[in-house]
Amino acid sequence: MKASRLAGAAAVAVSAVVVLSTPCFAHVTVQPEGTAAKGGYAVVDFKVPNERDNASTTKLEISFPTEHPLSSVMPEPVPGWEAKVTKSTLDKPIESHGRQITEAVTKVTWTADGKGIQPGFFQKFPVSVGALPEDADELVFKAIQTYSNDEVVRWIEVPQEGQEEPDNPAPALELSAAEDGHHGSSGSKASDEPADDASAAAANTTTTEAAEPADSTDTTARVLGVVGIVVGAAGVAYGVLAGRRRDTTA
Repeated sequence: MKASRLAGAAAVAVSAVVVLSTPCFAHVTVQPEGTAAKGGYAVVDFKVPNERDNASTTKLEISFPTEHPLSSVMPEPVPGWEAKVTKSTLDKPIESHGRQITEAVTKVTWTADGKGIQPGFFQKFPVSVGALPEDADELVFKAIQTYSNDEVVRWIEVPQEGQEEPDNPAPALELSAAEDGHHGSSGSKASDEPADDASAAAANTTTTEAAEPADSTDTTARVLGVVGIVVGAAGVAYGVLAGRRRDTTA
């Protein structure tokens, strides 16, 4: 009896821990696919879980930081969702690839054209972003999640260092150290890209030309091999027939 009671108490305690800890993992987050290096480009995933048992997530709004505007923001198509990109004029133009950018994406909105994110599921919304700032350690994106029952959850609270995580934290993207020769750095030029493409094309051409003689040699060797086999087989057959003729003559 004591063992049963202890087991029951332990099960209740575990269940309580799971229930209490679940909200900590159920907020909207952002993570890079690979690395998100300062000054470079990256593909980031906004992960949206459904926290409700009786409603679906049907809309997601992500606000992009205006203090560090990004010159390039391109959402990847997500089946069952329609993406809308909103641009705004910048208070201070930024320079990218030798030209000034006077406007940048300030919001991307995804709206479900079907059932959306069902209870018990999550959805990732990939976005290509860049060039990432070189003078920041992280980017904060404020998110608004809308459910099919018109409930709205605002993930807009910015976590403060040394304080507990807020109830509705905004997604934060940590930036890694700048990589050597990264694309989009302050030292790169737009004219460098065609040169890189031309080099790659030349390398591909050289590789193709060098491969052709090897292919021809392989083909010739195979043909000669087949001919040798046929000749050898013919010789064996001739030898067998000649032996039979001798036996018959004898």
